[in-house]
Amino acid sequence: MTRSVLGLDIGGANLKAAHTNGQISVQPFALWKHPGLLSDALTALVRKFPPANLWAVTMTGELCDCFATKREGVNAILDAVATVAGSEPVRVWQTDGQLVEHGRAQMQPLLCAAANWHALATFAGRFLPSGPGVLVDIGSTTTDIIPLKDGRPAMKGRTDPERFRTGELVYTGAARTPVCALLGTGGAAEWFATTLDVYLVLDLVEEEPTNCATADGRPATRSAAYARLARMLCGDEETCTPDEIEGLAREIFRRQWNIIRKGIEQVAWESGERDTINRGIGERNTIYQPSIILAGSGEFLARQALTVAPALPTAKIISLTDEWGAAASRAACAYALCRLAAEAADEEF
Repeated sequence: MTRSVLGLDIGGANLKAAHTNGQISVQPFALWKHPGLLSDALTALVRKFPPANLWAVTMTGELCDCFATKREGVNAILDAVATVAGSEPVRVWQTDGQLVEHGRAQMQPLLCAAANWHALATFAGRFLPSGPGVLVDIGSTTTDIIPLKDGRPAMKGRTDPERFRTGELVYTGAARTPVCALLGTGGAAEWFATTLDVYLVLDLVEEEPTNCATADGRPATRSAAYARLARMLCGDEETCTPDEIEGLAREIFRRQWNIIRKGIEQVAWESGERDTINRGIGERNTIYQPSIILAGSGEFLARQALTVAPALPTAKIISLTDEWGAAASRAACAYALCRLAAEAADEEF
């Protein structure tokens, strides 16, 4: 009989959880500001779910600068999970593809650091059991671009620095990326606005009046987003017109999906099967043939990037929002880990 499993993905800005009963939750939590309150935040999150007799954990929050090292961050997160789990067994996903006991994870902390993408690729890769593929998971902060081969992760890098160098980790996301990082010298070099404001103004994401995890602490509403983006132009809503603000938003959108497009093409080029096609007399172009799996709250960014990716004209697109539902796609790593842990538990017990 399948055990009752709770999958947890503990990030620096959000706590994500998925239960084998199908329930999913994403709870904002600024770990980098309040590391000592992680146990309390996890307790509040877990109360939303029925009891689980197995907990499975993955993380990215160890990178928060409240921790001196990743080793310290991993162990702090594992200690918080153990405190909340009590007597229930805890398993931790590692970048070598193993799901290990809590004690072993503490002895191998760097294998547990930033392992959530690997769990997702391992489970979602089943949609592509043969041939090349690329998994694109765009969250609030980062974009994972993971090559797949015959349904398995085929990455060049396993750690964040390695994946950063290979282009498999792109540090741009759909909500928390500062607009100044994308705008450069074309705007104020201040943390006045984030990409969440861009997509609120463009009506690509829903308003969240209770969410004040924004650049100025005001709600995540369109009107407040207009005001935040106006400051990127060193103005305000009195001195900047709506057309100017919306034009800025469209430009940031273009820059961001273009960054992601280049990342997808790079990974596809290095891992996919290539064909050369004729486009006219003396004109030949190389195209790539991997299938693309899309996940995360920023799936709309990946779709736009693929729409304008001339090197991927025939790519088959599989949306985890369509396959699993929007909630599971947004918490895709927690959902995948929950399913993987349940399968492992069935085999173990």
